[in-house]
Parts: sequence; C-alpha cells; structure tokens
Amino acid sequence: MMWKAIWDTHGGRILGVLAGIGCGILYLTIGFWDMLFFALLVFIGYIVGRNRDLRLGPTIPWQRISEWLADRWRPFR
Repeated sequence: MMWKAIWDTHGGRILGVLAGIGCGILYLTIGFWDMLFFALLVFIGYIVGRNRDLRLGPTIPWQRISEWLADRWRPFR
C-alpha cells in the first residue's frame, strides 16, 4: 500500500530520475551526440504512439502536403 501511494504522488519524478540515469549511462558508454540522437528517436516514437492512442490522426498530414505540392508545382498553370 505504501509503494502505491508513493507512486501516485511522485510517479513523474521517479520516471524522470530513471530517465536521467538512463541518459547518463548512455552518455558515458556511447557519447553525447549518439545519446541525443537516441533520445530524439525515443521522443518521435512517443509522439507517434500518443497520437495513435488518442486517435488524433497522422502526425504528418501527408494528404494536405501532397495537395499543396500538386497546387504549387502544377506544370501548366
């Protein structure tokens, strides 16, 4: 019961500390820029997964971009 109360009140901080420790270990083992690239990939995966869970649609509006490109570079205006 005590652990559940701690997790409910301090869950974000615990996850933040664990993420910091994980990033520190990555920094020590593979280097700073590799760690930043890895963190970027994790962040992109999180955003895509969150959008899928919340059913927000695609992260990148490919349909709207393709329509804009077709209008922009139409050969015979």
